Amino acid sequence: MSEKIQKILANAGVGSRRQIEAWIQEGRITVNGKTALIGERMTYHDKVCIDGREIKLIKSRNQKSRVLLYHKPEGEMCTRNDPEGRPTIFDRLPLIRNSRWICVGRLDFNTSGLLLITNDGKLAHQLMHPSSQIEREYAVRVRGEVTPQVLNKLRTGVPLEDGLAQFDQIVDAGGHGANHWYHVIVKEGRNRLVRRLWEALGFTVSRLIRIRFGPIYLPSGLRRGKHVELSDEDVMTLLQFQGQEEVH
Repeated sequence: MSEKIQKILANAGVGSRRQIEAWIQEGRITVNGKTALIGERMTYHDKVCIDGREIKLIKSRNQKSRVLLYHKPEGEMCTRNDPEGRPTIFDRLPLIRNSRWICVGRLDFNTSGLLLITNDGKLAHQLMHPSSQIEREYAVRVRGEVTPQVLNKLRTGVPLEDGLAQFDQIVDAGGHGANHWYHVIVKEGRNRLVRRLWEALGFTVSRLIRIRFGPIYLPSGLRRGKHVELSDEDVMTLLQFQGQEEVH
């Protein structure tokens, strides 16, 4: 079965589909010795090279799906390289053969908490797709007096520059003085959505921690900057959560 080049390479964890399309346009990818074209199809048995380096597609296809749960600290980027030289999460991850680690979404520089990282490009793509509607739960500490009217607005919808947004759920988690904790749930991965919702109503977010992504929770004993690999059972849960039938 043939598939589009960018789909096969993304599933192999080489890069995102958008990145791969850009590399094709730049002439950096060849298939069986010929420069690849946008829209071209290939199979896992074809010889594909990026910048002259062959990608072992059969090996990557036969690898089992692996997922790391990383406790991201504040002050780390989710990109592979940062022009400003700031530390990235990839500096701390273990090496992986015949594949590469892919972030399932991102957390911004000042946000900590649960980050899933996988070698399965297909799984990453599906978990990040807007249609997935996966719940993301955050513990958020805000400064200022939050009235019932404010909570109602956050539940019903707040106009942002990229459209109306709201929390699917918001629960008072306690606190004293000017700082107060809430647990909030969103089902979309818009950039900095939790912060922007609070800031749109005049509040300052002083701490933001992601504590859950879909069926996976941040373990209470996992220190910041450390990771654990999900068990086969947990990976199966994620795969089934996305309608996939088996770990491959």
